[in-house]
Parts: sequence; structure tokens; C-alpha cells
Amino acid sequence: MAVDNGARAIDFYVRAFGARVLFRLDAPTGGVLHAEIAIGPSTLMLGDTSVSETDGSGWLEPHALGGTTTTLHVFVPDVDALAERAESAGATIIKAPADTFHGDRTAILSDPHGHVWVFLTHLEDISEAELHRRLAEDAQLTPSVPHTPAD
Repeated sequence: MAVDNGARAIDFYVRAFGARVLFRLDAPTGGVLHAEIAIGPSTLMLGDTSVSETDGSGWLEPHALGGTTTTLHVFVPDVDALAERAESAGATIIKAPADTFHGDRTAILSDPHGHVWVFLTHLEDISEAELHRRLAEDAQLTPSVPHTPAD
């Protein structure tokens, strides 16, 4: 994950998502060259956009691009508690925690760096046939306006 201030991002992820810092390597010139954090059972890597491990082309965080095409999905023991904690720490709730057709309780949040997170708490195991049945019945997934290609 690319962030514009690795130290601030790590602090936010610790406060908002209960992240644990597994490893952090600061660049001699300042900024986080590489860090590894754990949220629930997932390990994520991040670094400052001002410090590049590549050929000098650098990294950009989502705000610099006008948004993101990636969502980070992380299973946690209590999605409701995490969403409440994250919102108090400055995350934006995109979709409040709710039970979903796929057997998980799910919340969608964005962090101050523009990354979008889907946090899930597993509720039940369901068969593939049941998954398809529930998907077909889930009115929230039916587009309200049909898509028509532009002429």
C-alpha cells in the first residue's frame, strides 16, 4: 500500500483497525521505506510515496489518482466493534456493518489515505448452491437502472 505519510498511516491503522506493527524500516532520508502490519490474520505491507524501492518512478496513494481500483478484504472477529472504533479514529463508513448473502457480516470503510477496506466477520458456511440462491434473491445487487451502452 502506498501512503503519503507512513508513520501517520501506521498510527491510524493501529488506532482504527487494531493493527500490530510486525516490521518497520525507515529510509535514511526519512519516511517509511517498508513496513508490515497485521490486521486480524492478514499481513499488509506499506511504504511512503516519497520513498521508492523501484527505479525511481515512485508510488502514488489513491488520493493522488482520484480514487482506487482496489479494495482490501480482511476478516476480523467483530466487524461491528472494528467499524465503530475505525469511525471514531477518522475512517469513513461507506457501508455500515450488515449481514450479507454470502454468510459474512460486512462493513466497507475508507481510510484517510483513500484506501477502501472491506471488513468481514464470518457467520456461517453455506454451500455453493445456497450462495447462488441467495444471490438471485438479493434485491440490493439488482441494478436499479439498466446499463445501456453509449451510442
